[in-house]
Amino acid sequence: MKICPSSRRAPHNESGMITVIFIALLGIMMVLILAESRSLIRLHQEVKWVERQQIRRLNESPAPQTNNVAARPRILLPPPN
Repeated sequence: MKICPSSRRAPHNESGMITVIFIALLGIMMVLILAESRSLIRLHQEVKWVERQQIRRLNESPAPQTNNVAARPRILLPPPN
């Protein structure tokens, strides 16, 4: 029994549909890549803005500020008699 070579190949309509689906998937991937790159660019700009704000804030402060609590002065009691 001989197998006809044309039966192995996909019909022309299916081959065209696979090509359309492949191109659509490539398009979706490109859209996602562009959206991610835009998000990364915005994030980079925001980080630079925050850094500039912090540098400006640190340069304008007159004295270094710390989170330490100010120490209370010690009261010395006279020795007991």
